[in-house]
Amino acid sequence: MITVFGSINLDLVVAVPRLPRPGETVSGPDHQTFPGGKGANQALAARRAGADVRLIGAVGQDAFAELALANLQKTGVDLSGVRSLDGSTGLAFIAVDPEGENQILVARGTNARVQADWLKPVLGSRDTLMVQGEASFDQIGAAILLAREAGAAVCWNPAPVPEGDLSTCFEALSLLVVNETEALEIGRRHGLKGDADGFIERFAAPSRAVVVTLGAEGVAAGQGDQRLRLKAPRIKAVDTTGAGDAFCGALAAALDLGRPFERAVKEGIAAGALACTVTGAQSGAPEAGAIARLADQIV
Repeated sequence: MITVFGSINLDLVVAVPRLPRPGETVSGPDHQTFPGGKGANQALAARRAGADVRLIGAVGQDAFAELALANLQKTGVDLSGVRSLDGSTGLAFIAVDPEGENQILVARGTNARVQADWLKPVLGSRDTLMVQGEASFDQIGAAILLAREAGAAVCWNPAPVPEGDLSTCFEALSLLVVNETEALEIGRRHGLKGDADGFIERFAAPSRAVVVTLGAEGVAAGQGDQRLRLKAPRIKAVDTTGAGDAFCGALAAALDLGRPFERAVKEGIAAGALACTVTGAQSGAPEAGAIARLADQIV
């Protein structure tokens, strides 16, 4: 079972001819509304990839809550741990250009009040805890430590990278997943000036896998003495908004289902690539069959 502790948003997406510069207004013809939030996105992606998934989080008592949870309900994610709190459901305002690149502004809403203690009744030694960077950092750290005490595996995707000392969290991780920008920021705090390979050398351990996503260049990964460099399949990107979450969800699902590390990374790459071909952070999360077919082609 994968237990996701994280954010739940509603995404408002505008297709624009180009992304705005500071102080500039750029208009698009219309907007679309999609369920989102990194916690919800990764929960949905892991469920579609074949894992049993529960989500721990919060929505507001407003008109956005039902919309934000709709895809999760349809997909069969266990939402018994999602609380309805006074206040506003989280919102994300997303601009997407013709190449699929995006800019995102987030109003956290009730996501800022999610509590790690909500995990205590559900975490067990056979669980995998997935956390991101959109909850409060003190609660992220507390969640990771609770998981370690329960004997659960821990997958952390610190996106966005929280302020503060991350070292205590790293010690409890089974899997750390970052993109290039996040690797540079975390590496800077630890005195690293190198590339993804240097980041992996610093943080990989026999009990901790490290994965650095490199966009169109694929993925670098390591665990113990094992090192991987895998290429990304060539696709026509429509919207990259949910690619990282699809990658994390499929990777965690594959590991939770007992796949070898290299195969799990390939399934993550496949899911991330397929997610770029559809607009919307959750709309593009692929099903297990499509992930497996594309993963078979990755070298």
